[in-house]
Amino acid sequence: MNLFLFVFALVVSFIVVRIGAIAFQLTGMDWPLAKFQALSCFSGTGFTTREAENITRDPRRRRIASLLMILGNAGLVTLIATFANTIRPRELSFSFAGLFRGLLPWANLLIVILAVFLTYRFFTHSRAGAHLTEFLRKRVMKSGLSGPVTLEELTVATGGYGVVRVSLRDSNPLVGQALADSGLRARDITVLAVQRGAETFANPAPETRFAAGDEVLCFGNLDRMRREFEPGSSPA
Repeated sequence: MNLFLFVFALVVSFIVVRIGAIAFQLTGMDWPLAKFQALSCFSGTGFTTREAENITRDPRRRRIASLLMILGNAGLVTLIATFANTIRPRELSFSFAGLFRGLLPWANLLIVILAVFLTYRFFTHSRAGAHLTEFLRKRVMKSGLSGPVTLEELTVATGGYGVVRVSLRDSNPLVGQALADSGLRARDITVLAVQRGAETFANPAPETRFAAGDEVLCFGNLDRMRREFEPGSSPA
């Protein structure tokens, strides 16, 4: 029973971390950084000062991090308790039944190691894991866990111009529009690249259509892009 509970808690922990990573990505984080930060929050380890600032200065990311920390504490306690009970030595005797009880913790330990390895491979190196991630991404976007569409400033040039990355949600008016029909160019906003899952469209063609979940890299006047993309603002 303890072994089953350990495997169940392990799978649930991986799913929670993946949901957290997706939520972080939808706030504008790069996917590798989002995965690392989700794991850091869940496990309570791995933070650096600069990367922690990316979390603490954004209220949406703080909310996501808080949930991951709370769930992480509960999850890690469950994993540790069930793991300890799984490999706890059994009473030994000079019978075949006693010999089996003595070997059982070692067999459980091998099963635990195999379960950790297979779960990790499923979520990081399998097609089924990728499909699960996309399913979770759609659910997170509908749930609003990551908050409204976000804009993140990356670099700032002179004269108030710079580069930003925008995460498009379903409610964004750009979703479904072609780049040529979006009117961004007329508002002095140049789209440099569109990232859709693992695919990146650099210097996208005018007929490229925006989709929910796209990460759009733009260059232009920062004030105008804030008005265009920030939640609750009206287009310039």
